[in-house]
Amino acid sequence: MKEMIRVCLIGTGRAGMIHGKNFARRVENAKLIALCDPSKESLASAQKEVDCPYIYEDYREAMQNPEIDAVVIVTPTSYHKEIALAAAAAKKHIFCEKPLAMNEAECLAIIQAAEENQVKLQVGFMRRFDASFLEAKKVVDSGVIGEVVLVKSLTHGPSEPKPWMYDIHQSNGPIGEVNSHDFDTLRWLTGSEVSSIYANGGNYRSPEVKAEFPDYYDTVAMNLRFKDGKLGLIDGAQYVQYGYDARTEILGTKGSILVGDQGKHTIVVATNNQQLTRPTMHSWMYLFREAYVAEDQAFVDCILNDTLPQCTGYDGLMAVRLVNAGVTSLLENRIVEVKE
Repeated sequence: MKEMIRVCLIGTGRAGMIHGKNFARRVENAKLIALCDPSKESLASAQKEVDCPYIYEDYREAMQNPEIDAVVIVTPTSYHKEIALAAAAAKKHIFCEKPLAMNEAECLAIIQAAEENQVKLQVGFMRRFDASFLEAKKVVDSGVIGEVVLVKSLTHGPSEPKPWMYDIHQSNGPIGEVNSHDFDTLRWLTGSEVSSIYANGGNYRSPEVKAEFPDYYDTVAMNLRFKDGKLGLIDGAQYVQYGYDARTEILGTKGSILVGDQGKHTIVVATNNQQLTRPTMHSWMYLFREAYVAEDQAFVDCILNDTLPQCTGYDGLMAVRLVNAGVTSLLENRIVEVKE
């Protein structure tokens, strides 16, 4: 049995390098040995940070390296399927950032390939590894707040969208890029599946792209109903500029739970102009820093121990199913029933 999992990072951008640095320095029984990215500039920058022996501009070349045991896919969503299928065929374990793929058919193809080639497939829903969310799940399961009635979850991102994100047929917009986490959080905390969804949204912060991308939206509100009667509310937004914001509220029959707030620290500064100030959370990379380490460690552990990943391909499939239902609801302005 292997004692060390040798990893190739595919996608060396900002999100990718979170995982890259974790596997290079903080994950036990793992070693980052390869970097892959079509951008020479991004590769060079990444190599300065982690110094890997193997560098690739084409992921197909990386798959031919027998020293690589596992790949971490952190590319635009539209490339996930082809890379994951190549990894499975090469018998390399797969960690894929959310969303797993663009649609259910692509997700099913990835899941099937992983099963047929007997490789692990983990999807990157880091909130399941965050200490506060884990504690909330423990409290829910304890029954302290009674039966869960309603879960509200929001994610607001501060950054201006990348050019490819404006085309929602390529990115699915914030529902895919931002709210995948919220969908997974609601499924996880309710222990139920969504039966219907209604989404409403609009483009409020990027009016300059309306002519070229009339369907683009930067803000969305979604109303969900679960198969067991529970209710869900999700709001998502891109380019909010004030900071990164991820909060959840769980309402039970006997109490409630609040997870997260907008502040970076607990410090509040009072000044002589009668103002109280507190720094906002500036980045998801900071807020979920330890959760990313925990999920990367869990991926390595499930390979070494031959156990089921904590976030499976099925979890990725269900999030994508809800993303697609949400986008359909938004574009067609109707309630969408979520089919099995």
